[in-house]
Amino acid sequence: MTEKAKPTAKEPGKNGRPRIELKPDQLLNLVRMHCTAAECASFFRMSLDTLDRRIKELADEETGELFKGFADYYKKEAPYGRASLRRMLYESAREGSVPVQIFLAKQSEDKGGLGMGDKIDHAIAGTVEHRRVIDWDAIPLDDCMRMLEALKPLENDAPTDAGPVH
Repeated sequence: MTEKAKPTAKEPGKNGRPRIELKPDQLLNLVRMHCTAAECASFFRMSLDTLDRRIKELADEETGELFKGFADYYKKEAPYGRASLRRMLYESAREGSVPVQIFLAKQSEDKGGLGMGDKIDHAIAGTVEHRRVIDWDAIPLDDCMRMLEALKPLENDAPTDAGPVH
């Protein structure tokens, strides 16, 4: 009869699932493409909480301080992505891309730019009927009579299908 091997004690820190590592260069690229926290977590196949914990382990290269979480990391790194996108747009425009040139001309309008925004004119066709509701009980009788006399010339001009004024 053979003896069973005794189970050995597990090494400290080896309990549970294997650690999911976060590759900082990939995270940086995702954030600079303006991916959301959910999109970044999905890319790394981890939960939002795990993503946030892994980011808290990363240090800012300029200050050496640890990030407080995804929001802190995103706030620091996302503007570089906007600048990169803007640079690529301007390069495309310089290379002759007419749609990109038009797009940039329209976007710069609010900054004292070219004023090439889309102009939309709104027009209303038809007639608008105005009716006024008068609370006759709140008006003294003499004033009511004067108003009725003033309305008589308007009754002659009113279309016949308009109905009574309330």
